[in-house]
Amino acid sequence: MNKLIITCAITGAEVTKKDNPYVPYTIDEMADEAYRAYKAGASIIHVHARYDDGTPTQDMDRYKKIIDAILKRCPDVIIQPSTGGAIGMSRDERLLPLKLDIEMATLDCGTLNFGGDQIFVNTENDIIHYAKVMKERHIFPELECFEKGHIDLVLRLHKKGLIHAPLHFSFVLGVNGGMAGEERDFLFLKDSIPKDATYSVAGIGKYEFPLAELSIRHGGHVRVGLEDNLYIEKGKHAEGNEALVRKAVQMAHASGRDIATPDEARKILGIGGYKT
Repeated sequence: MNKLIITCAITGAEVTKKDNPYVPYTIDEMADEAYRAYKAGASIIHVHARYDDGTPTQDMDRYKKIIDAILKRCPDVIIQPSTGGAIGMSRDERLLPLKLDIEMATLDCGTLNFGGDQIFVNTENDIIHYAKVMKERHIFPELECFEKGHIDLVLRLHKKGLIHAPLHFSFVLGVNGGMAGEERDFLFLKDSIPKDATYSVAGIGKYEFPLAELSIRHGGHVRVGLEDNLYIEKGKHAEGNEALVRKAVQMAHASGRDIATPDEARKILGIGGYKT
């Protein structure tokens, strides 16, 4: 079985220090959280930029400063900026990080209710546009799918030559308005993608570690981090992203899987092949 790729989503755009005081805002906090997660076993760092007061931003200069600070501490790690940004951001605003020298980014593959009046909008034309820009700039897309219809859209666009192989999916489960994170949901999505595709699972809140365990057992990969889950166990805050990564590493070792380095992750996903 392949080595396990661990992605760490260090901050997100929604959670705050009021939710967990370890949520990073500043450039130094981001770099420190990324470094600790990397040393614990994360080979991919998923980044949302924020200003020092916690306000989410897609500002290219802010992203560059964060990325440079992370790479100074862990130069071989894979940086994965978000093109999701925050609710209400425009298409062009969300694309700004793609102007930087990056090798990977997320590509959200469908619209979703996010609770209350919040709608996370990703039209078919949005998705095609993001995919085209990523291909032109040799940026490897992680295909974020919150439910089965998003996978179907990816496969349809792939067949039309609008989304290109190798395909790497991220099943984001447990979001309010999306699919839940039960075993049946994971298996349904896993069995809906091509056999030669790779996948990772991001379980939100209480689903993070049960889904991580399932993905580890079935040969997939995992995403953990304070963006998705603030707790190391029920009622106990995680003291930073490192604790969440370490728990995923322990689960992998218990199942007999080793942890991929960043360079091994690049080979497993085919990131280099996407650039040809």
